[in-house]
Amino acid sequence: MLKEFGIDRVYLACGATDLRKSIDGLAVLVKEGFELDPFSSCLFVFCNRQRDKLKILHWDHNGFWLHYRRLEKGKFYWPSEDNFSTITISYRELRWLLDGLPLKQPHAHPEVKARTIL
Repeated sequence: MLKEFGIDRVYLACGATDLRKSIDGLAVLVKEGFELDPFSSCLFVFCNRQRDKLKILHWDHNGFWLHYRRLEKGKFYWPSEDNFSTITISYRELRWLLDGLPLKQPHAHPEVKARTIL
């Protein structure tokens, strides 16, 4: 039940995360490890070492959501940069990732920002 509206940014935690952590452990990791605010209107996405499970932490006005996804077959295309670093992606790139696609889609239509109506 992820919604795009009201989401400022999507952060991916690079490398592997111990997914035995629950809401409190992931919130501490966001605050102390990444120096970000877990209470912001952002999604924080974590993946395990095998790249077949992920968790998404999200604050929603009076409590946290913790979304969990486990693949029965296949793996997520996950950036394998250093642990304790994040990258910022768009919500569209997150949808690609959840659908089993790489973050960069060279054949995707580029985003267009309309300036005026003619």
